[in-house]
Amino acid sequence: MTHARTTRRVLAAVASVGAVLITAACSSSSTPSGSAAAGGGVNWDERGPITYAQGKDTAGVWAGVLKEWNDAHPNEQVTLIELSPEADQQRADMIKRGQAKSGEFSVMSVDVVWTAEFAANGWLQELPKDKFPTDGMLASAVDAASYFGKLYAYPQSSDGALLYYRSDLLDKAGLKPPTTWDEMQAACDKVLPTQKGMSCYSGQFQKYEGLTCNVAEAVNSAGGEFITADGKPAVNSAEAVAGLTWMVDGFKSGMIPKEAITWKEEESRQAFQDGKILFLRNWPYVYNLASKTDGSSKVAGKFGVSPIPGKTGPGVSTLGGHNIGISAFAKNKGTAGDFIKWIASEAQQKTFLLKGSLAPILESMYADADLNKEFGYLSTLGESIKNAQARPKAVRYGDVTSAIQDATYAALQGQQTPTDAFNGLQTKLEDLLK
Repeated sequence: MTHARTTRRVLAAVASVGAVLITAACSSSSTPSGSAAAGGGVNWDERGPITYAQGKDTAGVWAGVLKEWNDAHPNEQVTLIELSPEADQQRADMIKRGQAKSGEFSVMSVDVVWTAEFAANGWLQELPKDKFPTDGMLASAVDAASYFGKLYAYPQSSDGALLYYRSDLLDKAGLKPPTTWDEMQAACDKVLPTQKGMSCYSGQFQKYEGLTCNVAEAVNSAGGEFITADGKPAVNSAEAVAGLTWMVDGFKSGMIPKEAITWKEEESRQAFQDGKILFLRNWPYVYNLASKTDGSSKVAGKFGVSPIPGKTGPGVSTLGGHNIGISAFAKNKGTAGDFIKWIASEAQQKTFLLKGSLAPILESMYADADLNKEFGYLSTLGESIKNAQARPKAVRYGDVTSAIQDATYAALQGQQTPTDAFNGLQTKLEDLLK
């Protein structure tokens, strides 16, 4: 996610789109079995070459990071395997290796919503807490890397959604960044008549994991929820329907350009950088790319960031981020273990922030005065993550998110009303929770 990788928590884990299936995941009659679950029989001194698999490096950070590691570890080289930029395909590729008990991917960058599924199926190696300390890490990041109270991955990056806006155009119109949907619409009504070919707003609306993140934010920001705290579906509530209705009405009115129905993170980022939209909901990685002065961005020096807006006040971000886990079937787990701890170190977390605008997993970095001076958005991002709502720790998360995407996409395309779409989703979630 998340970006719908990516992507991707400042204080504690919060219940989400729902706390759905957290109960289902925790009510399983048994914990994962085998050496991956028990952590026994693992030779943490075994070292040698390993591979690292992740989605496409859109932030352009990993080549330098891996060169630094490889230069310092000539006998423990790490080879990058870049997978699809699409989160769903990344997950499918990793599951394929897990089901085949293949160690082809020694280390994997796993979206926070996949960790429980991968751990439950025995595809991730349990990480002994005495060898993999988590002191100083965001509590929510550690929770997202855990299953049944045991650590199955190391936090790699956190994530919270931000609203990117054209500060030059808002300033010219005497406007402040919007905190509500109505304020955002009012800003567009005032600014757009003077901007030929510009639309108001976009997020990510293609039918993939990014759509789940976007509709979750709309639902939560309208006061609704997909699943209640006690694990019961509640997606057919008036508040939840109001969130979806805002998205549907956005397409109908033209507030959201019709072509955005096919946009994921990169397409929407490019539209903002090309000056085609006034407001963009996206992840922190966009900041550095939109700031480039090499001609690739038409908005460099002309944009700002704020929390996403909601129905009556600041909105609620979906909690994003990635964990970095070791395949249960990998060789050279000692090297793999050292590598993931190195990635989580303060030095490398600063590299990811400085060069890729990736949200760190170390709590202290959000209060770092120097970093806040250099990254004006850091405190805003911290607030976004602090108030974010997590997606479920679900062994069957793929089924849940597919159901959410199907219902939402049908409504956005006008095939169903928001009420009918969420009534149908309510029934599907009830079946999945049985």
